[in-house]
Amino acid sequence: MNALLDSLFSAGARPLQLRTLAWPRPLQVLVLAPHPDDFDAIALTLHHLHLQGHVLHVAVLTTGANGVEDGFEGVHDAAGKAVLREREQAASCAFFGLPRERLQFLRLWGEGAESDDAPLGEWIAARPADLLFLPHGNDSNRTHRRTFETVRRIAREQRLQAWACLNQDAKTVDMRVDLVHAFGEEEARWKAELLRLHRSQQERNLRTRGSGFDARVLEVNRKAAEAMGCVEPCAEVFELLRFGG
Repeated sequence: MNALLDSLFSAGARPLQLRTLAWPRPLQVLVLAPHPDDFDAIALTLHHLHLQGHVLHVAVLTTGANGVEDGFEGVHDAAGKAVLREREQAASCAFFGLPRERLQFLRLWGEGAESDDAPLGEWIAARPADLLFLPHGNDSNRTHRRTFETVRRIAREQRLQAWACLNQDAKTVDMRVDLVHAFGEEEARWKAELLRLHRSQQERNLRTRGSGFDARVLEVNRKAAEAMGCVEPCAEVFELLRFGG
């Protein structure tokens, strides 16, 4: 499979268009989400793969409790905020169509903690991957950078032979675009509905930014499509990285 993916990702001019790729067979795809809701930022790419029969497994690495405003839905403590955010992610994944057993909450790296990364290494080792999705390392968010650095280290330690798709996020500083998944307004509305299931983030953004979490994510997608000269109004974009190459 690695040689087939090497050939697939090496063929043609960059950036590659996700919709035109002819996958050699169903893939095992691992999604490494630093926070609850990072899965949703690239939901249309993942939904495209899901509908094609590729097997998605999602690990949410942290609770994201710090992203919940104190008192939201009557919750004040970190444990309650963690439960709230995980409930939101479970709801969005159910809307997406992901089987519940393929969603794992690892709760790594609590505030100020230098926790063991072993659970993530064990999770990756138990699911030999063809393709991984994770944040780009050139990102202003510390947890996004830590996710990239940790997964890269684990891949090296496990001698993982796989391709990684490093996704653009609102806090990505700069990246090379190797892969594009462009989409239209109907799909954008579906993605917005998915994003709004993260009510704690939607309402916090409305209060502090004057626009919702849904609008913020889709604005990144609209700017990406414009920068790439896409016919469609929105795009999720990725830099490709070969682990073990």
